[in-house]
Amino acid sequence: MPFRPLSSREVRWAPAEGEGLEHLHLATTPAGVVARSALIGSRGERPFGVFYEIELDAGWRVTRFRVETARGQRLALSQDRPGRWTDADGTHCADLDGCIDIDLAGTPFTNTLPIRRLDGRLAEPTELRMVYVPFDTFEPLVDEQRYAELSPRLYLYEAVDRSFEARLPVDEDGLVIDYPTLFRRA
Repeated sequence: MPFRPLSSREVRWAPAEGEGLEHLHLATTPAGVVARSALIGSRGERPFGVFYEIELDAGWRVTRFRVETARGQRLALSQDRPGRWTDADGTHCADLDGCIDIDLAGTPFTNTLPIRRLDGRLAEPTELRMVYVPFDTFEPLVDEQRYAELSPRLYLYEAVDRSFEARLPVDEDGLVIDYPTLFRRA
């Protein structure tokens, strides 16, 4: 079932366990969508405060993103064409070639990117290479993931290495409502 055209909106998620909160603002632009978010939480015993901004084209492909911690750690990457990433200095990141989507640790929003981008094309499990950014190191790496539509508004996310899977219910905009064991809509 196709998703409705996105309108600007605000969404919040809280971690399933522990303290934290994410506040996301989505805005439509002539070029596509911009997502801006602030989140606080912790991974293990390490607390974090992170701001991110993701620019998407009309097809929900990431064109640019930046992530910054409250401590000043930063990462900015852009795609000059689908699957070809460059850093803030314009240097080609060859190890990330082939990745279209991103997965930022600590937020369920980035699960929406492949779900919206591949809307109507996930009837069969589809393997994707993601630029994964862990919040402890900010060192981007490739993560192989699999998505499949189980029913309208319900998707299966799996790590290709079989280390994790989750059934993700989404709303009419493709935004995760509940991410079992990790996040819930606030």
